Amino acid sequence: MPIKTYRPTTPSRRFTSVSTFEEITRSKPERSLLRSMKHQAGRNSSGRITMRHQGGGNRRMYRCIDFKRDKVNIPAKVASVEYDPNRSARIALLHYVDGEKRYILAPNGLRVGARLMSGSKAEPIVGNAMPLSQIPLGVQIHNIELQPHQGAKLVRSAGMAALLMSREGKLANVKLPSGEIRMINVNCLATIGQVGNVDHENYSYGKAGHARWQGIRPTVRGRAMNPIDHPMGGGEGRSTGGHPRSPWGLYAKGKKTRNVHSRSTRFIIERRK
Repeated sequence: MPIKTYRPTTPSRRFTSVSTFEEITRSKPERSLLRSMKHQAGRNSSGRITMRHQGGGNRRMYRCIDFKRDKVNIPAKVASVEYDPNRSARIALLHYVDGEKRYILAPNGLRVGARLMSGSKAEPIVGNAMPLSQIPLGVQIHNIELQPHQGAKLVRSAGMAALLMSREGKLANVKLPSGEIRMINVNCLATIGQVGNVDHENYSYGKAGHARWQGIRPTVRGRAMNPIDHPMGGGEGRSTGGHPRSPWGLYAKGKKTRNVHSRSTRFIIERRK
């Protein structure tokens, strides 16, 4: 998908680049699949900040996405490809033959009018959801479940794709975009193809105001703070700040933070690079 740039009429316009939205075929979402969203500004139910640098931004409505793809062996037609403000990928509206409508993540190359299906009887074509036991080896997949019937948890961002490498009994070896090779139950569903909006990583906000529209507040370096505010703060003049740490003193950039006693460790064959 092409990237739109602007004439440098202002300093921010010089560096701004956005999508041309050529793949979008419908401007208004399906009303029956919309839900209201309340912005929490990074706060939990107690009102404490658990996610820093969140707040403000444009108002949004949530689009209900079908991550389970549990309408098995029921054909559907792609009615439209739409923009979703809550994720980097595009979404596609499916009209099933029984009259139900659902949103799915739009794979790269999906066109309006395409016929899709989920289940073991589906063909291995872009957009179809199938169990890992039925997908041919060496095929790109996304929207992958970790447990059967749980709903997709892995590979859902724009431009992402995993690779089905092999199968051994009840487990399949999947290479994730991070480089990690992981064993997943062969009964888990995955969608054929690569997530759409591949050029998302090349877009540039161009100005701080664009980040504020997204609900992202300014981020201050720990080195620029006082010692009472951050472990890396303080010092006479500019200082290195010591070893990189989080505001709560946990080491960052090099120290392994994964729980060594995690139950899922046994399913990881090769760590990410």
